[in-house]
Amino acid sequence: MPSLFRRKSEDPDTVAVPAAEDTESEIAARGHTPSKRELGKVTPKRVVAGRRAAEPPAANRREAAKRMRERMRAERLEAREGMANGEERYLLARDKGPVRRLVRDIVDSRRTIGTWFFGTTFLVMLVGFNRNLNPSIYFAANALFGVMFIATAIDSYLLSRTVKRLIKERFPDTTEKLGRLYFYAIMRGISFRFIRNPKPQVKVGTAI
Repeated sequence: MPSLFRRKSEDPDTVAVPAAEDTESEIAARGHTPSKRELGKVTPKRVVAGRRAAEPPAANRREAAKRMRERMRAERLEAREGMANGEERYLLARDKGPVRRLVRDIVDSRRTIGTWFFGTTFLVMLVGFNRNLNPSIYFAANALFGVMFIATAIDSYLLSRTVKRLIKERFPDTTEKLGRLYFYAIMRGISFRFIRNPKPQVKVGTAI
């Protein structure tokens, strides 16, 4: 007679499956670090903002050359805009560094007489080429040139003093030669504001 307390035989079709935690623990016990793929976990793909979608391969050499030209044109445009905006990585060697940036800001924050020096010189040259003018006009043109030359020299001297004072205050340990900084400031000072490169980053009258 079968016992009422006899344990029922296990049904082979209902054998318990080890839990996922047990599987993970067994793998870890063997000294193996399970990957997310082994654990059945899927890592979502990360989308990088601003990344250009991969282009399909060029069909022929002509298309590849066209893509290369377009890419180089875009890079040149980006470099030109970056240089004009004063971005450090696009600047020429003569414009790089915080010291040179300070010199540019000093020049751009003031009105310089030298901006009209080249205009006056061009006007005097036009007068000199015309042989039919009254001699008094030649004399007036030469006098104007002399006055502009002296005024530009004085203004450049005052500009150099300002550059020297501010550089000594803010960059006392700089290895830049003051003579080169003076020349850099004067050449920028005698250029018209709208053709300066890099473009002015401060307005006229801004305290530096």
